[in-house]
Amino acid sequence: MGRASRAGAGLGRRPSRTWLATAAASVLALTAGGCVTVHGERELVPAATEAEAAQALKDFTAAYNKADKAHDPTLDADRVTGPLGAINQAGLKSRSITAPEGNAEHKPLELTDATFVLPKKAGWPRWFVADTDSNRDTDEGSGDNRWLLAFVRNGPDQLWEVAYMAILTPDEIPAFRTEGGFAVPVPTDSTALAVAPKDLGREYVSFLTDGEPGPFAAGPHTTEWREQRKKNAKRVGMATQYADQPTDTGDFTPLALATEDGGALVFFATRFFEQQTAAQGYRPKVSADVKALMTGEVKNTVTKEWVSSQSVLVRPAGTDRDGVTVTGRLQGVTSAKGS
Repeated sequence: MGRASRAGAGLGRRPSRTWLATAAASVLALTAGGCVTVHGERELVPAATEAEAAQALKDFTAAYNKADKAHDPTLDADRVTGPLGAINQAGLKSRSITAPEGNAEHKPLELTDATFVLPKKAGWPRWFVADTDSNRDTDEGSGDNRWLLAFVRNGPDQLWEVAYMAILTPDEIPAFRTEGGFAVPVPTDSTALAVAPKDLGREYVSFLTDGEPGPFAAGPHTTEWREQRKKNAKRVGMATQYADQPTDTGDFTPLALATEDGGALVFFATRFFEQQTAAQGYRPKVSADVKALMTGEVKNTVTKEWVSSQSVLVRPAGTDRDGVTVTGRLQGVTSAKGS
């Protein structure tokens, strides 16, 4: 397995995916598994060996399958975190209520043909990306999709957890820049990009809220997503409002890898609230999955909280237009309130 992902920097369009229906430089110890524990913040070390990355992927897949089969969020709670964790755990919680007997249609998830993109960095957290093939591509013509999972580990005694996931075509996966055989992480405050990774959430929220010209290229997760919201805003007997927030701390911190063209592939997350208010004589319809996560009683209003995870290709600094292309969006309801 190579350390760099497949080449190609296409900016093709992909539809969104939801998980509901469905990452002092002195060696102190060498563990039995071969993992070097480093004390300090200055030593540049690989995030993991390929063997460790492969084991992390195997452990995640096994835990996910157990949780999905039993509809039990506790069975993979220690293998997911960040935006993917929020979406996954809410979905399992919901289904544990709507189908407490378990998943009668469970089909084990298989993640194969893995390539690991392993950056070198100092200190913790450490992270890497697994580029995999999945047996869950069921849409016609989508058999070549790749699942990218960003694994995060916050300390030598903690487990690898998946924080971000994106479903992309091979052409949407860029060629990653390498140094000494390892991928190059991009600092969240980097000035070498059209938009610093730490600012992507704020810029995305601003675009979705105000529609002001910004760095985002037109596409299904930007201009078309805004248009869909406008259509949803005013329907007969129902008004829908959206409120977006950047979510970029802790295990929701953006993760960025340098690409050969001088840009970066970045994962970042946002949160948004969708409030539906019915006119007199109407009542918002609430699905069983959402109702399972709800507090309060629906009289004429329901407010859903969503977590949204984006994968984007960011061009180098100085790009005049379309500096950021959103290649994928994974979102799910994490809570709801009726009033």
